[in-house]
Amino acid sequence: MTATPEMTSAERVLATLSGREPDRVPYFLPVTMHGALEVGVPLDKYYQSARLMAEGQLRLRAKYRDDIVYPFAYGAIEVEAFGGEVEFFADGPPNSVGPLLSDPNQITNLNPPVVADSEPLRRVLDTIETLSAAIVGEALIVGVIMSPFSLPIMQLGFEQYLNLLYEQPDLARRLHAVNESFAVAWANAQLAAGANAIGYFDPISSPTVLSAELFTEYGLPMMRRVMSAVSGPCAALLASGLSEPLIDDLATTGAVIVGASSDEDLAQVKATAAGRITVMGNLNGIEMRRWTPVEAREETRRAIAAGAPGGGFILSDTHGEIPIQVPEDVLLAISDAVREFGNYPIDPAAGAR
Repeated sequence: MTATPEMTSAERVLATLSGREPDRVPYFLPVTMHGALEVGVPLDKYYQSARLMAEGQLRLRAKYRDDIVYPFAYGAIEVEAFGGEVEFFADGPPNSVGPLLSDPNQITNLNPPVVADSEPLRRVLDTIETLSAAIVGEALIVGVIMSPFSLPIMQLGFEQYLNLLYEQPDLARRLHAVNESFAVAWANAQLAAGANAIGYFDPISSPTVLSAELFTEYGLPMMRRVMSAVSGPCAALLASGLSEPLIDDLATTGAVIVGASSDEDLAQVKATAAGRITVMGNLNGIEMRRWTPVEAREETRRAIAAGAPGGGFILSDTHGEIPIQVPEDVLLAISDAVREFGNYPIDPAAGAR
């Protein structure tokens, strides 16, 4: 069989999303924090500079040769936009300092932040604009929003949020409405700045975290509303949570990609999603810290054998953010293994090696 002519990264991903087999398996290494290592600055300084974030991501793309450009900064940036405080760390992502709301009754007077008035959000938009000008359409840029259903975990704290859902549903719906308005505005601002798609991170919707009843009542209709109002394609990402039980529902939201967990049978997720939504995953970023390059090559081979035959698959990690402790030689081994095992047509026997 003759191999497909080499494509650009954008062509490769778009072919995959359209249900066709590209030249090789597209892959995405969400090495956000590694950009600080590339430009030689601490993480707190890195995240305070759009220039450094853009430069870091461009250097990472040149080194690891993956197919998606990722201007994501950190999840707590959305709480920061609401006026919350963020703590920076030397060896991990920034986190919110305590809940934004100490009393659920504060929700009554809560309003969505204006994207243009938020300095942290403007830095991300400037990063996207710089990346878009540098990439010039060769690869797709994917921005990020937190689901309005999951953001309250940082706004209230997990226990207080669960209590709110069960005991004060009117306040919960008020908070969700505020977050929805912000999520749509934030997503569309990233698209206007040059992003091509949006990752919709919604860990609480996974059955790993929450009951199907609450997802059906709150998470699913919210996802449908937000994705229909976002002016570009979205990926439903459950941040390491199980996704296969929700695929029938997720396929109705307009999402073009679903993230698969490393705790799932990738071949089963792919079979459930076939013809409806592209699967992305499911390398274990936490375990990746302990892999040798040989193990990274083997894990990549196995994932490709399970997910790639027939197309409709993007190789990535399971969470959406690879820890900064994952060494360069492991990431390079993944990149090399994709080129070794990921050329279409995929050998179905590769998984038995």
